[in-house]
Amino acid sequence: MPTSVVTGGAGFLGSHLCEHLVDRGHRVICVDNLVTSSLENIEHLRGDAFEFRNHDVVDHLEIAEPVDFVFHFAALASPVDYLRMPLHSLKVGSHGTHNALGLAKWKRARFLLASTSEVYGDPQVHPQPESYWGHVNPIGPRGVYDEAKRYAEALTMAYHNQQGVDTAIVRIFNTFGPRMRPNDGRAIPTFVRQALANEPLTVYGDGSQTRSFCYVDDLIRGIVLLAESGEHLPVNLGNPDERTLLELAETIKRITGTASEIVFEALPVDDPQQRRPDITRARELLGWEPAIPLEEGLGRLLSSVGREAAAAARAR
Repeated sequence: MPTSVVTGGAGFLGSHLCEHLVDRGHRVICVDNLVTSSLENIEHLRGDAFEFRNHDVVDHLEIAEPVDFVFHFAALASPVDYLRMPLHSLKVGSHGTHNALGLAKWKRARFLLASTSEVYGDPQVHPQPESYWGHVNPIGPRGVYDEAKRYAEALTMAYHNQQGVDTAIVRIFNTFGPRMRPNDGRAIPTFVRQALANEPLTVYGDGSQTRSFCYVDDLIRGIVLLAESGEHLPVNLGNPDERTLLELAETIKRITGTASEIVFEALPVDDPQQRRPDITRARELLGWEPAIPLEEGLGRLLSSVGREAAAAARAR
């Protein structure tokens, strides 16, 4: 039974990864301080193959038993969170990554860094290949997240090149699915929350800025394939199906059948105008590409929201 440590394992992506690894026969040690995550995301995993540790990865991380994989997913990925806690966001990307890499070095484990498409900033190359160095404003409001991840990538490669740690880097593009917080500020959970409440759907700017949305099951499958490969350089994972945010709002409005209108507000500072992954390397190295279309993924998300609402009603 392989043992995997997942930092940020009680968050949106981390909890899905923990679930997938347990299903594959791993023993999973989930490390999370629950600042932006929830025990509800992992409650169903409790058992002999799963252990939760309430710990901030900014502090020294020590695991007594042998470890085969370290998945570093701890981050303040939502704009709501990193704008509220900018210094902690930087510390998780720096001290937290250092501690997770130190654990992997000590245990001779395979290390996988969950990086982000935000390392490309507001890109001047489209779609974005891994060879593109990015266009990032280091002192803008988004810089605390963007630069934390760029530093984490540099630190990961330094550990690989100088210390011989077996590392991998995944650059994650916009992903959605169950367990996203409805108020985390990202487009899909915001639109879904507004639509289900028959509130106006808030589109920033004129809605012409684009994103590419990958369903979480597809993403997790690609992450595990990368972890089990021998690849060390960054690999993009995401869905190259590019949509404008106005198209996304209209799609969610149609699928939910809401009476909500679409309203427009000022565009946030440094908001990327285009975002779409070039997944050529993922196809060639991992044989991976997304299989779940946007509309199907949204249907699955809405079904999960309905089940959660019914469970909450029964609990009351």
